[in-house]
Amino acid sequence: MKIIEKRKYSFLFSALLIIISIFFLSAWGLKLGIDFTGGVLTEIQFKQEVSKDEVVDSVKDLGLSSLLVQPAENHSFIVRYQSENGKINSDLEKTLEEKYPEAETLRTEFVSSLVSSELKRNAIYAIIASIIGVTWYIAWAFRKISYPINSWKYGLGAVLALVHDIIITLGVFAILGHLYGVEVGIPFVAALLTIFGYSVNDTIVIFDRIRENLLRFGAGKDFEGTINKSIRESIARSLNTSLTVIFVLLAIIFFGGATIKYFALALLIGIFFGTYSSIFVATAFVAELWKKDQK
Repeated sequence: MKIIEKRKYSFLFSALLIIISIFFLSAWGLKLGIDFTGGVLTEIQFKQEVSKDEVVDSVKDLGLSSLLVQPAENHSFIVRYQSENGKINSDLEKTLEEKYPEAETLRTEFVSSLVSSELKRNAIYAIIASIIGVTWYIAWAFRKISYPINSWKYGLGAVLALVHDIIITLGVFAILGHLYGVEVGIPFVAALLTIFGYSVNDTIVIFDRIRENLLRFGAGKDFEGTINKSIRESIARSLNTSLTVIFVLLAIIFFGGATIKYFALALLIGIFFGTYSSIFVATAFVAELWKKDQK
């Protein structure tokens, strides 16, 4: 099974996914939650069966900006809107309790626009710092095997796989935000950083096997053969590890609460493509760099 020799197909597939993701990100963008825009989140539970349209109709006269109503479990709804006025939230709760006397407010969260701007800035810094740290670490870890390819190129392959995974995840959430009103907040950033760690871990498992085989057998003129051998020796471990995590995330998505469902979904997308990119993007990219060096 010579996976690396078929890398042009994986490159085409990944390029197509990235182009589609960038298109939707450019056209629609991400639907930012109150963590990044500022506003109020209120979760209200009803004793009887109430539809989303009924909740929206009940509060429409309040003139709430960027109103978003999402169903949650046990007859409850999460109501989000942009406002820094505490009186408006009191009016919302009063309006719903007048129409539904047994309604109960489970939680209310306020985020100011100043705090949300700082959170947005810190999230960007965290992602940039993670990318730099990953590149430096892999270049350092592989410093002893600069032949047949420079050690820093392993780091470049890992970062390319990371960018691949993140862009696709962002693209999926751009679609979900446009079609279903799914918002992204700090939990989504935490999911992206987790994807960073998982994707790098998966990539390093294969890179480390390549390093062991190079130190044991040497590179010779068949570096692609060494890469193929390393993939065959480590692919079962990577797939088994990823599948166990994916099964847990699927359980969270279908049986967990609404507050963590999209966090788990982001992880699921990132881990799935992270497993794919470790072999078909990061490792294949290293092989392609070596081939160009030979020419």
